[in-house]
Amino acid sequence: MSDRCNVVVIGSGFAGSIMARVLTVIGHEVVLIERGTHPRFAIGESTTPLANLSLERLAQRYNLPDCYYLSAHGRWLEHHADVRRGLKRGFTFYRHHPGQALASSERLLVAASPEDAISDTHWLRADVDHHFVRQAVAAGVDYRDRVELTDAAIDAGGARLAGQRNGESFELRADFVIDASGPGGFLARRLGIPSGLERTHTRSGAVFSHFTDVRFMSDVGVEFPAGPYPDDWAAVHHLIDEGWMYSLRFDHRVTSAGFSLTPRGVAALVPHGEVDAAELWRTLLDRYPTIGAVFADARPVMPIAYRELIQHRLTRAAGERWVMLPHAFAFVDPLFSTGIAWSLRAVERLALCFEGRRLPNVEQLGRYDALLAAEADQIDRVVAGAYEAMAHFELFAAHAMLYFSTVSFAETRQRLFADEQNAWSGFMGVGDSVLEPLPGDSLRRLRDITRGVGHAGTTEERRAYTDWIRDVIAPRNIGGFGDPDREHLYPVDIDLLVSRHALLGLTRDQLVAGLPAIRGRAPEPLFTDLRRQSTGVIRAKAERRN
Repeated sequence: MSDRCNVVVIGSGFAGSIMARVLTVIGHEVVLIERGTHPRFAIGESTTPLANLSLERLAQRYNLPDCYYLSAHGRWLEHHADVRRGLKRGFTFYRHHPGQALASSERLLVAASPEDAISDTHWLRADVDHHFVRQAVAAGVDYRDRVELTDAAIDAGGARLAGQRNGESFELRADFVIDASGPGGFLARRLGIPSGLERTHTRSGAVFSHFTDVRFMSDVGVEFPAGPYPDDWAAVHHLIDEGWMYSLRFDHRVTSAGFSLTPRGVAALVPHGEVDAAELWRTLLDRYPTIGAVFADARPVMPIAYRELIQHRLTRAAGERWVMLPHAFAFVDPLFSTGIAWSLRAVERLALCFEGRRLPNVEQLGRYDALLAAEADQIDRVVAGAYEAMAHFELFAAHAMLYFSTVSFAETRQRLFADEQNAWSGFMGVGDSVLEPLPGDSLRRLRDITRGVGHAGTTEERRAYTDWIRDVIAPRNIGGFGDPDREHLYPVDIDLLVSRHALLGLTRDQLVAGLPAIRGRAPEPLFTDLRRQSTGVIRAKAERRN
């Protein structure tokens, strides 16, 4: 069997499915290939305001109503309650110490939204990925699951892919290939793209699962001053000596949880022999009493898994007639929830290149490749710095302000200055003359303090680092991050934002006029009848084939 299309997308996670659907909507013949089936388990579940903003832009530009509705918790509940998710009001951090109960002073809360209705979400990926696949099929994407690709040849004339589906061999020819798979994806293997992992700093492994009956922090005897949102309805980060733990609550009483552990941390916990995931999990709960109390009654809904190394990185993300989405190109760590936002930004960029039924040209592919490389480096520096800063809570709280000042400034600017070129703006401060150098500078300063072995540094060193952070983020700090009077509690502060209008290059009146967009209260976009549009696309494709 042999057939032909304009574009092949390999991998039907959320990014691959949205990519295939957008390309179909704008007139391309698309085949979406999946090795497995849906629904299926996946991790990487926490969205951010920048991820939601990309979903909104994709929805409006390409008439994808569900993307708009899934970009905020309130709209999601109203329009797609059957797709399971969790409420995420912000980022919660606690610093734990072995054998000790959690101290309320070592707590950091940063709100991402002022209320539940417009908040971020945790995606139950089995449901969300399956939803986007179904929407892609409804839009006219030729979706093929249970496919085993065995060969590929790509040159200036296009691509030839070969494989098997349900025991039957096939050959597929296409003008362009997009790899939306994961680490060590198909194109990397077939094209012999070298690893670039040696240029990265972050190293961590993960032990993880989904759990029922996870208790709330308020249920285990920990009393906190009131924060800007309930602590547990967030991306909860438990910082420990060996790394950190994430805990993401879904609305149906299941929690995604896992530890990201440094090699040194794993070696200290498992000095001899191979890692047993369940035993390592129990060891960590025993070592940190408050975490142990929260998970005392928890039961995994699937076997606890362990991955020795979660980082990967390639040396190229694009070439003639092919391109990779971020997760196929590089992955650093779930800390700060960068994955979904970065993937959706890349979908936006590529969609612009394919508009007008064109294919990306050499200049566009070069720009895309260079930008993804710079962004992968930047995410790595931010995360590596955070691992160094975990040596002491004050160091971590200060370093985290780099992330929050960067993303809050980017989101606010993009909401105020709507432009299709926002898709090409550098992720995590890349291209910003103030912000881009800071993660590298911070990592170097932190390593001087920690000596690279987790030393907490002196009081003077920590104070000097905190003061430095406050000074260097000042030109982009529209959220009051690093203000000692906040006592590590950061709500969404509209009054402060208005007072710092000049940092955004606006007058006070101009910023006030833009507040509905910032607050997520802009009028809902008008969408055409997607079913009618999809039917038309499918009919037009059938006519072209005939």
